[in-house]
Order: sequence, then structure tokens, then C-alpha cells
Amino acid sequence: MTDDIRPDAPQTVDAPAAEAAADDRVAALEAEVAGLKDQLLRTLAEMENLRRRTEREVADTRSYAVAGFARDMLQVGDNLSRALQVLPADARDGASPAVIALLEGVEMTERELLKAFEKHGVRKIDPVGEKFDPNFHQAMFEVPNPEVPNGTVVQVVQSGFVIGERVLRPAMVGVGRGGPKAAPAAEATEPKVDRTV
Repeated sequence: MTDDIRPDAPQTVDAPAAEAAADDRVAALEAEVAGLKDQLLRTLAEMENLRRRTEREVADTRSYAVAGFARDMLQVGDNLSRALQVLPADARDGASPAVIALLEGVEMTERELLKAFEKHGVRKIDPVGEKFDPNFHQAMFEVPNPEVPNGTVVQVVQSGFVIGERVLRPAMVGVGRGGPKAAPAAEATEPKVDRTV
């Protein structure tokens, strides 16, 4: 008789060693599953963050895409405004019907331009009476005025404009000085927006 093992003969296996090997294999597979699950969760979180960031960038692009064009068009609006200021009010009373019609046409054009700005999210800011805010205003000069608190905008030289939450052009203003100290603001407020258009 030989010591060869026949394939159909029952074999004896060390049961504790086989059980330990199976436990090791299960533990390794559980660790691999936990690692893959963590990797999946991180990938899903990254994808969600990417989706949100992309949505925000698309919204910003939509909101601010007209900024360059609007900035250029502000010069047109300024010229229309200057054209209306050339003729004093008392000269308008004695002006010919043709001149009055021309002035009315320029006024209507200026109003339509401001409406078009408003339609595309460009708003005019009117800071008279507000506390000077360097984020929205550019101080051109100081005006001695003891009747208003220090740092109050008392005159607007050139209107400012915002698009969305961004300043398109700061308002050029004269700031009062010599009055009582301004009370500290509890919170920063958004500039007053001229909605007369």
C-alpha cells in the first residue's frame, strides 16, 4: 500500500487553522468594504460640492455677464444727464416747442436706459443722507455742515451703480463734517437704491 492520497478518500484538515484563516479573510474583506464605502462617500460629497459650485458660478455668470457692457453704457447715461442739465429750468419756460420736444425726448431716453439697467440687475444708488461707506461711495470733498453728523453724504457729484451685490461704479460724493459724531451702526446696511425708474 502506498501513502498516496486518493482523491475520493476523506482528508483530514486542521479545523482551528481553517477557521482562523476564514476569520482573517472575513476581516480583510470587511476592512476592504469599509475602505470602499468611505471612498464612495467622499466621492459623492465631492460631486455634490462640485455641483453646487458649478450652479453658483453659472448664476454669477448670468448675473454679472453684462457688467462690462453696463459699465460702458453708464457713460451714455451720464452724457444724457449732462445734456439735460445744460439748459436751466428758467430757459425751458421760454424755449421753443422744438427745444422742449428735444428735451422731453432726451429725458425719455434716459428713463428707458435706467429701466433697461434695472431689468438686467443694474441699480442706481442714491446715498444722500446715508453714512459714508467706502465700499459704495468715493469721497470727492468735504462740506462743512454742522447740521448733519460727521461722515454723512450731503451731495452726489456722480451717481453710483451696483449690479447684483457688486459695485459697478461707486457714487462720487461730498461728505459732511463738523456736525455731531455719527452713531456707530449696529450692522452694515445695503446702500439705498434709487427705484424711481
